[in-house]
Amino acid sequence: MTTSRTATYRTPGPRTTGPKATGRRRAAAVIAALAIGVLTAACTGSPAKQQPVDSTTPVTITFWHGWSLPQDVKALQDNIDAFEAQHPNITVKVTPNVDDDKILQGLRTNNGPDVVSSFTTDQVGALCKGALIDLNPFLEKDGIDKESTFIPARIDYTQYNGVQCTLPLLGDAFGLYYNTDMFKAAGIKEPPKTWEEFTDDAVKLTKMTGESYDQLGFLPLFEGYESQPNVWMNQWSPTYLDDDGKSVLAQDPNVSAFFEYTRTLVGALGGYEPLNKYRSTFGDEWSDQNAFEVGKVAMQIDGEWRIANIKADKSKVPYAVAPLPVPEDQIDTYGKGYLTGTVIGISSRSAQQAAAWEFVKFLTTDTDALVSFGNVISNLPSTQEALRSPDLTDDSNFKVFLQISENPHSSGSPASCNGGNFQTVLNRFAADWESGATDDLAGGLADVDEQIDVANEQCSS
Repeated sequence: MTTSRTATYRTPGPRTTGPKATGRRRAAAVIAALAIGVLTAACTGSPAKQQPVDSTTPVTITFWHGWSLPQDVKALQDNIDAFEAQHPNITVKVTPNVDDDKILQGLRTNNGPDVVSSFTTDQVGALCKGALIDLNPFLEKDGIDKESTFIPARIDYTQYNGVQCTLPLLGDAFGLYYNTDMFKAAGIKEPPKTWEEFTDDAVKLTKMTGESYDQLGFLPLFEGYESQPNVWMNQWSPTYLDDDGKSVLAQDPNVSAFFEYTRTLVGALGGYEPLNKYRSTFGDEWSDQNAFEVGKVAMQIDGEWRIANIKADKSKVPYAVAPLPVPEDQIDTYGKGYLTGTVIGISSRSAQQAAAWEFVKFLTTDTDALVSFGNVISNLPSTQEALRSPDLTDDSNFKVFLQISENPHSSGSPASCNGGNFQTVLNRFAADWESGATDDLAGGLADVDEQIDVANEQCSS
């Protein structure tokens, strides 16, 4: 699923990014997908209350978010304090470390939160069907052009069918981490730009004794840390849905090319069984035994937060970052990457939507707030202005992710009304494909399309 890594290096609270424990966040996304149908059925939403905030009348709004690490919570609280200083009549009552399941439960009640921040972009489509209000009227009222204010791709994953029920808070981007010492020893002078070059490099960087790995160039399995299909396949520019909302994965040659490539790469690096056995020796992704940090792999798909992880883990790995490769016939798109991030929205049940909007607007558009928060938790600002701020962390590797974030070819997964079910279905097929349990690529993808269409019809009705 598309869980955003927004947050910090160490798995805050609900995290997969963000509250990051990838496994935890993905689990939370699954729970969210199951609960979302109940939420949208029970909540029809209400019109946005746009009356101006009376600057003399005290107002209290409640804000639930998932950050839990002390430094994350403090950085966010600093921004909340700054907001309250600008709006002395508005008090923000904060509840940290709230996972998506609890957020969904809260949105079903009349005494739940006014404002929520989620680490899982998968549920945006469902939330836009009534649980959260459409923010377009507020944006228009305040003269905020969302297309020029925010990174375009981040607007795409925060709305559904024209309903802007969330806005991007902080963002994540995925790139290629590579061990510079291993590259030098293998005679590789620069990171690969195409997947053909990537294969050559991965083979050169792999050392085996029999069927055992002494060093692996890259782990080409979807069960690897961050190499799930939606992140990796993004580099092939896939088309998920047609104009009528029908799944067209089986019809897209780029999708087939991606799966054919991954099967070839698995073979070139020793085969599924040896690779999966080696994977079982990897430490937890969010520990100081991360495979890249301890030198088990030479290259790894990962997000900007890994920079902070490496520092926090006191890892001595010599590394650099580059954009992920692209197919040779799409070389003009090199520099792009998969984007996701934290989203924030206002409950349709909130009685204080005008005050809540002032708060959401501050957190998502104030450059100082975005930059200061992003610097602490090693995430990317989502606005054009903040992305170019001279106050952002001055780190050459971090800047690569800033460039990926603003690359016009970068994108995320499309919003869905079923809470990311389409990714779950695709991931199931991908697991069978990489393990060799099925060799029927065309038939498998056609079955994926059929399952996705059935799920979408059910949640759209």
